[in-house]
Amino acid sequence: MTKPVIGFIGVGLMGHGMAKNIVEKGYPLIVMGHRNRKPVENLISLGAKEAASARELAQACDILHICVTGTPQVEALVRGPEGILASGKAGLTVIDCSTSDPVSTLQLAQEFSQAGMHFADAPLSRTPKEAELGTLDTMVGADEETFARIKPVLECWAGVINHLGEVGLGHKMKLINNFIAMGYASLYSEALAIARKSGLSPEQVNAVIAPSRMANGFYETFMKWTLEQDENAHKFSISNAHKDMRYLSSMANAAGALNPMQAVIKNNFAAMEAIGEGDRYVPMLADFVAAQSGLTLSADKND
Repeated sequence: MTKPVIGFIGVGLMGHGMAKNIVEKGYPLIVMGHRNRKPVENLISLGAKEAASARELAQACDILHICVTGTPQVEALVRGPEGILASGKAGLTVIDCSTSDPVSTLQLAQEFSQAGMHFADAPLSRTPKEAELGTLDTMVGADEETFARIKPVLECWAGVINHLGEVGLGHKMKLINNFIAMGYASLYSEALAIARKSGLSPEQVNAVIAPSRMANGFYETFMKWTLEQDENAHKFSISNAHKDMRYLSSMANAAGALNPMQAVIKNNFAAMEAIGEGDRYVPMLADFVAAQSGLTLSADKND
């Protein structure tokens, strides 16, 4: 049986590993040009081909992944004269693996349907390490027929696949997931600052928390910055965290749900981005919160 041709837009930190696993598992792969040529050239060396635009890519493939920063980037790739919709490729299935605003996701799903195309949202959980290993988690919103079509491809790069139901539910769940994660980041950062102001070191805090019921995978990677200055342990930027929390605020407003704690969490990341530190990674929020209490950076063990 001939395998479908897979397209991929966004071969960055997460997308490169996902695309690598697709082509290594025998699927024909076409990627769209990327400003960072290194991952593109690597995929081409593995057998992938390259398209110059989203329209050209859509015309050449059967299932197309989008893995970009967020909703504005997704919408720009879908619409316009060089966008996916302009390809006119009836039967094309598009999978949005970005963390996007569900309000936009539902609108795009309608536009794809009107064009005779299919749409699914399959945002990601875990890190670039798992992307390279092909063991990401994904939460999928798609009708049953679309999910059955894309599941073998998702299995190339995901170890855990949760089909939640209709289009949009994947992005909604991803925002809930990131709300919990960024809540952890905010809580850990404030707890560390209070501890340090009270005479406890980060090492002492970790000695108690790490072996306890309160530890988890997020805690482990988050603390690697404070304890070891390992900036690559948790590569998720402050600006992305802030973006996701803005999307969650929009989702809560649309649902008529209260979000007092989420508003405070969002503002932590908004404040850090506002002073020009949006490119730093989420564990570095601990330094930002510490500085607000007059503490030096976590790298300085002699406050």
